[in-house]
Amino acid sequence: MNKNPLSANFKMGFLGAGQLARMSGLQAFRYGIQVGVFSDRNENEPVQFMTPHSTTGSYDSVDDLAKFAKLCDVLTLENEFIDSAVLRKAQEQSGTNIFPAPDSFAKIENKLIEKRTFENAGIPVTPYKLVKTVTDLKEFGQNYGWPYVLKSSKGGYDGYGNETIQNLEEAKKAFNDLGGHDNHDIVAEAFVDFTHELAVQVARNETGHVVYPCCETVQENHICVAVKSPAPVATSIQQKAQELAVKATEAIDGKGIFAYEFFLTKEGNLLLNESAPRPHNSGHYTIEGCVTSQFENHVRAVMGLPLGSSELRAPAVAMINLLGTDERDTQVDNALEALTASDGHLHVYGKLDSRPGRKMAHYTLLGNDMESTYKKAQSLTDGIRI
Repeated sequence: MNKNPLSANFKMGFLGAGQLARMSGLQAFRYGIQVGVFSDRNENEPVQFMTPHSTTGSYDSVDDLAKFAKLCDVLTLENEFIDSAVLRKAQEQSGTNIFPAPDSFAKIENKLIEKRTFENAGIPVTPYKLVKTVTDLKEFGQNYGWPYVLKSSKGGYDGYGNETIQNLEEAKKAFNDLGGHDNHDIVAEAFVDFTHELAVQVARNETGHVVYPCCETVQENHICVAVKSPAPVATSIQQKAQELAVKATEAIDGKGIFAYEFFLTKEGNLLLNESAPRPHNSGHYTIEGCVTSQFENHVRAVMGLPLGSSELRAPAVAMINLLGTDERDTQVDNALEALTASDGHLHVYGKLDSRPGRKMAHYTLLGNDMESTYKKAQSLTDGIRI
């Protein structure tokens, strides 16, 4: 890196312009640097209100990405809806480093490659198979039982791109709906009988790594609706999840911030379900809940700076995702009670349009006891409409 990363002329570029880039961008601004953003959408996105350095183009275009990269001193990812080969060519053409590096990203860029990478590294993963035919769909159900989950290998999020199927007829329909007949890779995953869904974030660069507390994610309809940190599971389980998360990051030689989601089975085993080469919804609680948030360590990691402490600031931290309740221009109603709570923190993402189920904001509450803190956070946010 030629330019001092703490120079006022240093520019960090984000590939993606949603709330994750917005929250990382806010931390970048704390260091007095500039922020650039690349979006593939015509409408204004959350980061684009924050910086004049905004570019619109296609994630499939090496020329578009390279042109943007030349305007920046370093690039990083907000999403994984991009191809590693395109990233690699854009990096070569522009001379601007991208983190996570294209070679690291290539090892987890879709769900099939991801499973194989971690499996080869000796990390337990959810049983899976690439399915191409009706026979494959039938045999997976016979071998692993019904129901099971079908996932689009690339591009799924927040309930999109995956379906839980109960029988062969549902499997055939889901396979078609997910693009299986359009040459999209579809992965079948066994339905894991779990007690908790857990998550761990890891920040890593040439200065070392930090691992965040193991938290629990509460899911409804494939969408994370809340997070509890630390997770209400045995300390030994928390530590094992952290160890596996670090091992997974090392397996891809990752530089940046990474998130890992695990299933804790009824037998007490951990299975790595999915990873993300970026900040993650499960780590939003770290903004107020930890000494250094996932977003600040994202910026530090990419800039090659020493990483900050991931230690919790309170014995219990609860985060509630605030989903859209109405289809309308975005406005937050009935939030006054939540704003008056001691150590309660509201974050609104700046999306212009709300719709039911869309992630629009989150609320974090710090306390001394997880059960009471979580219940209070639920109560404070129950009446909020967006």
